[in-house]
Amino acid sequence: MRKRATLMDVASASGVSRQTVSNVLNAPERVAAPTLDRVRREIERLGFRPHTAARALRRRRAAALGIAVGSPADRRLGNVLDPFLYELTVAARERDVHVVTFSAASAGDPMDQYEHLLGVQAVDGFLITDTRRDDPRPAWLRSRGVPFASFGRMWDEPGSTSWVDVDGSAGVAAGVRHRVAQGYRSVGFLGWPAGSPVGDDRRAGWLAAAVELGVHRAGCDASAPQDVNAAAEAAAPLIARLGSGGALICASDLLALGAWTVLRESGLRAGVDVGLVGFDDSDIARSFDLTSVRQPLARIAATMLEMITGAPADDEQPIAAGSRRHPFTESGGVLLEPVVVERGSSRTAPAPSHRPAPASPPHLTNGGTT
Repeated sequence: MRKRATLMDVASASGVSRQTVSNVLNAPERVAAPTLDRVRREIERLGFRPHTAARALRRRRAAALGIAVGSPADRRLGNVLDPFLYELTVAARERDVHVVTFSAASAGDPMDQYEHLLGVQAVDGFLITDTRRDDPRPAWLRSRGVPFASFGRMWDEPGSTSWVDVDGSAGVAAGVRHRVAQGYRSVGFLGWPAGSPVGDDRRAGWLAAAVELGVHRAGCDASAPQDVNAAAEAAAPLIARLGSGGALICASDLLALGAWTVLRESGLRAGVDVGLVGFDDSDIARSFDLTSVRQPLARIAATMLEMITGAPADDEQPIAAGSRRHPFTESGGVLLEPVVVERGSSRTAPAPSHRPAPASPPHLTNGGTT
């Protein structure tokens, strides 16, 4: 099937700007007659059809999109949503759209604030994050004809198209391949307890790559909640089994920080004795010189806005570039590839040694070491 024509295709064929094409569609009185005729001919020739979500957005008046944020008590080290919100704000400005943050915490109806913002016409649509199973938001918004896009797969709706996500499985698998290429002889995994869709996806990437490359060892897979103390407790026996020359890949930078503290307290060095890799390339990774898997946050933000407004910014490519459709269906959401950012915690693997195994993990807080 021929690729669906975009607004940028029409602009290029007509020799005008994206804004001019938008004016032809939405405010033709602003466009000179010869230009109006030329652009309309190209729209007809290319078979361009405006995005349905974009049409719904234009019928409203706020030119704003809402996004829920957590409370200050929920803001922890390694929170990837903080830099994402910055990238989203920058990308929205390039499209003349405002981002309105709000707290969705409610003791009653979880959709109460969504309904309130729509009722007072403060926003035209929503950008949702932290998607999960049994998430009420997609169906609620869809039933009311409200435009939205999500950062994260809609796990209960495999045919949905209005999401952008990072291929966590591929990112962790790339981390395994990097470690093997550097000479690490075994690669373990520290993830979240089973049942988290994101965590299970990342664990699957580790397992497939470790088995394929022959670096999987029994007993080198553990789980911990998103808590530094719990991560340290789970990491200690893993590090003892892996030994010098082994590597540990973690489902988040916060879990990697727990493992890092175990290495420090036991006299082992990340990147010298044991390789250590996190996920998200957050403030933790940069502060503790941890190799990590970086999510393309700017690209995620731009793709979400493209989905909901119907067109990329003037200097951007359509969403098909640098991405792939999710294999659930041919029309699924957009899955973007993360990249491994190498730092000091995963240098070339050392020769085996007989350093003592880690003892009990140190006591920590989620704000850092104590």
